[in-house]
Amino acid sequence: MVVMMMKKMEPRLLAIMFMAALFFPSFVHSLVRHYKFSVVLKNTTKLCSTKSFVTVNGQFPGPTIHAREDDTVIVRVTNHVPYNVTLHWHGIKQFRSGWYDGPAYVTQCPIQPGQSYIYNFTITDQRGTLWWHAHITWLRATVHGAIVILPKRGIPYPFPKPDDEKIIVLGEWWKSDVEAVVDEATKSGGPPNISDAHTINGHPGPVAGCIFQGYTLHVESGKTYLLRIVNAALNDELFFKIAGHKLTVVEADASYVKPFEIDTIFLSPGQTTNVLLTANQPVGKYLIAITPFMDAPIGFDNLTATATLRYKGTPPYSKTMLSTIPAVNATEVTFRFIDSLRSINTNTYPARVPLTIDHDLFFAITVGVNPCDTCLQGIRIASAINNITFVMPTTSLLEANYYNIPGVFTEDFPPRPPMVFDYTGVQPTNLQSNNGTKLYRVKFNSSVQLVLQGTAMIAPENHPFHLHGYNFFVVGQGLGNFDPEKDPLTFNLVDPVERNTIGVPNAGWAAIRFRADNPGVWFLHCHLEVHTTWGLKMAFVVDNGEGPNESLLPPPPDLPKC
Repeated sequence: MVVMMMKKMEPRLLAIMFMAALFFPSFVHSLVRHYKFSVVLKNTTKLCSTKSFVTVNGQFPGPTIHAREDDTVIVRVTNHVPYNVTLHWHGIKQFRSGWYDGPAYVTQCPIQPGQSYIYNFTITDQRGTLWWHAHITWLRATVHGAIVILPKRGIPYPFPKPDDEKIIVLGEWWKSDVEAVVDEATKSGGPPNISDAHTINGHPGPVAGCIFQGYTLHVESGKTYLLRIVNAALNDELFFKIAGHKLTVVEADASYVKPFEIDTIFLSPGQTTNVLLTANQPVGKYLIAITPFMDAPIGFDNLTATATLRYKGTPPYSKTMLSTIPAVNATEVTFRFIDSLRSINTNTYPARVPLTIDHDLFFAITVGVNPCDTCLQGIRIASAINNITFVMPTTSLLEANYYNIPGVFTEDFPPRPPMVFDYTGVQPTNLQSNNGTKLYRVKFNSSVQLVLQGTAMIAPENHPFHLHGYNFFVVGQGLGNFDPEKDPLTFNLVDPVERNTIGVPNAGWAAIRFRADNPGVWFLHCHLEVHTTWGLKMAFVVDNGEGPNESLLPPPPDLPKC
């Protein structure tokens, strides 16, 4: 529930504020928005199977946060479940407010059962669709929801104003307890069981052997709708398509893009996309489908989730118009979508791409195996960046850095792989990595270029990487091994798309740039939860700049303790 501060004020003060608003409109441009999140268990039946699972306020997906650019959002989170909990505000830059970013043992210790924590952050220079989710173990499977950030009051969208807006959250569903799935995989050392279905706004739709009513998107002929689409799935990249309708893409990861029309959009876990949908087809029912994308020889949930777009005035029992869905390995469909994304790059919304580089980093992404004395087979699958499998500490990295606590982490994360090899070709015979809690430190306002290189170790696969605390510009992507001499010549430094999560293509690479102007400790990790669990993660330490406006704020008094 959101409560505006103005509702609690005395009538006389409200009158003064009203007069001030008449003569000084900017006075009311920003608000403080309060939410109460109770993390609770709920019983539900899906896929003809009942289970208890973790939710916020008993909702799945969880409640939507609504705000405007420059608003302050305060969320009181109370943990009523037997698990430790943290919440991450995915894509919120958290300028100088890293204590509220949320990843467990990175910027905070978890909220323990029976405890509360107040997240308090201001939305600066952002507008669009983001989302929030749990950021500890695999709880985000059901603990997630959308964040809708409207432009400042009086500032229009840079595209035709829609008649209405709809939120569509895509997810995955396990019949089993998700935490038990992770525990079993940890004990075995192998991969976890795949999900049993995909969901659209919490509904899997009908599946074989279980008829279940899916989600219905109601529209009226002639109207245009802004669809705010979130991929909250744990491990699956997804296609989204509506039969008989074109979609106009206007935003990605809360950054405006040059509009383009397409029939299928593609989202990696963690990504958001806003599209305009015009209800310009004959009255009737039309199939909405989400299907997985996978072009690697590994196990995945290959089920299609369906919903229905229904026009007002559709007769009962009308036949649903169907559509051709992309092949599961339709790489060309993913490239067509990704290659169309370009920053809007206007005077109002410029693309401030760093043109000079202070830190030139090259991260090789690998999936190998390490010895494991407690695992059933004696080995455990391990993921690594530059041969470092990241080990989470038992206290917060941000606190350790802020208070100069020794022994929690080292600052020797390698900027390049320890060994150069044919990353997408013949692989080394040694598939082991080194464990460590290693960070990479950069000075305030440094410019960073990071090339994320996929490899063919064990099996090549897509890797959606998310950087906390920042947006970045995707200046280049390609297949095969990155060529440091030739590939930078093709970089887009004019209008590259601005994102917070980037899909590194199967057996390929992606190059991003960002300016490190936000002090704190910021997590970088694969947003396939299975890979994060295996250690595919690291963190940057960004130093304070000059003066208090370029420095991390002090920790809040209610910061959870480990």
